[in-house]
Amino acid sequence: MRQTLIRTLFLISGIFFVLLGIIGLLLPLVPTTPFLLVATFCFSRSSERLHQYLLNNRWFGHYIRNWEEHGIIPLKAKLFASSMMLIMISYPLLFLSFHYGLKALAAATVIFALWYVWSKPSTRPLATDKESESTLK
Repeated sequence: MRQTLIRTLFLISGIFFVLLGIIGLLLPLVPTTPFLLVATFCFSRSSERLHQYLLNNRWFGHYIRNWEEHGIIPLKAKLFASSMMLIMISYPLLFLSFHYGLKALAAATVIFALWYVWSKPSTRPLATDKESESTLK
């Protein structure tokens, strides 16, 4: 009973995050990829069929597979995400007046997010000698 409830909650969450991802496709400045990554995680815990659907999607499946297998964030996505974060944080920090502690917290959050994005690889790792030998056999 408990396992069924957990799977159902993951399924509902996955559907919710796919809907947010679709909204992100339609609205500028709303991200799509993070929502689809969370949806993929939820579906991996609840519905193998929906999980495979996202992994094999022709438009974004390769991005999700690269993330799941190697933790890859493509360079183009890093540049776009970084520029959007910096643009979005610049106006409130420079032109709005609110508590300096909140400004520092917002800046620290963006710095952490930038560090996280840029700490991930941009391309697939080169095959090791063992991996190349096994593919040759």
